[in-house]
Amino acid sequence: MDGPVLDVSAVDGPAAGVDPDPAPRYGRGMTTWVALLRGVNVNGITIRSADLAEPFRSLGHTDVRTVLASGNVVFTAADPVEPSVLRSSVEQALRERFGYDAWIVLVRHDALADLVAGFPFASTADRHDYAVFASEPAALDDLLAGLDLDPSVEQVARGDGVVYWSCPKGSSTSTAFAKRAGAARFKRTTTARNTNTLRKLL
Repeated sequence: MDGPVLDVSAVDGPAAGVDPDPAPRYGRGMTTWVALLRGVNVNGITIRSADLAEPFRSLGHTDVRTVLASGNVVFTAADPVEPSVLRSSVEQALRERFGYDAWIVLVRHDALADLVAGFPFASTADRHDYAVFASEPAALDDLLAGLDLDPSVEQVARGDGVVYWSCPKGSSTSTAFAKRAGAARFKRTTTARNTNTLRKLL
């Protein structure tokens, strides 16, 4: 998309803390994460899915898989790890490998199903359903602060570590919320995904 618009590259929050004894998907002492990359395959930043997995493997992560072309990576990392440290290491690896200003949001895979199920608005064929994630909690508050919406056009609600957003198809860069979320100050901290994309990550 051109210009300072909301990163909704998956059309087709802060990461939760590390559980000291998670219900592991691949075995005790491992946690599965989802990395949501900001702005991939838009605005001239093109990364092939086959290439995208390589930086994650180079960091020693396992079970790496990419989903769609919008910058979604599921991977498993050894515990213990601080989410902020993990995020920074992935961002640095992406910058070194692809030469762009990489920013990601990390979400625990075992939290994703509840986030999708929590979408509070009716889903219809003429609308897009989004979840907006942030790497800093304050960014979600800032997204909503003083926002003047037309509820006949779009609906927005705060969730657990996300902001849910419903808008008419074809309007995901032009509504009041889209313009707010597209502001330059959110470039490093937020990214949006269509709920259809999120289901493919489960």
